[in-house]
Amino acid sequence: MQTTILNQKPSIFNQFLAEIRDKQIQKDSLRFRRNLERMGEVLAYEISKTLSSEEISVKTPLGIAKEIVPKNKLVVASILRAGLPMHQGLLNYFDRAENAFVSAYRKYNEDGEFDIHIEYSSSPSLDGKTLILCDPMLATGSSLELAYRALLLKGTPEKTIFASLIASQAGVTYINNMTKTENVEFWVGAIDEELNAKSYIVPGLGDAGDLAFGTKL
Repeated sequence: MQTTILNQKPSIFNQFLAEIRDKQIQKDSLRFRRNLERMGEVLAYEISKTLSSEEISVKTPLGIAKEIVPKNKLVVASILRAGLPMHQGLLNYFDRAENAFVSAYRKYNEDGEFDIHIEYSSSPSLDGKTLILCDPMLATGSSLELAYRALLLKGTPEKTIFASLIASQAGVTYINNMTKTENVEFWVGAIDEELNAKSYIVPGLGDAGDLAFGTKL
């Protein structure tokens, strides 16, 4: 699996990354959501450079201009609810993309262990298209895998791009192992080495869904 890590090079993306990690700035949920959205926009721009392209002719008031534009048929998908701001950021740039959504959550048992459950998915046909599946935090990789498998029931994409803002090294390794025979790329803002006993990324940033939309029962 080809992996691109954005924070390995200096860019404004790293400023947004620093802010979503900062526990003081996190108190402003509006700014947190906006930063997730802006990071989705940066990811969309960087991803767009790698897509297939074609030359088109554009009639201007004064003549004909030739421009090279992406030609992939895109489906932007996200895992609810944390993925929504990032999804919007991708959609701000890939505004002609179709959309898909998957509801996934951790179901804890009395011992504190958990399983990932998929409750709902909504997607157009994926046959022959490029699927961009975004999930801000890739911890164990289980929820991303299950969401991906649920979406594959809607067809076979030509290529799949997983997009995350922060991932654990264990999660990246897991996703790489489970997609070895598939046409998959992984784009991520940063990879953190540690995954704690509760399967949270360290240093990470905490619970992206709660920080964006408030705590849940």
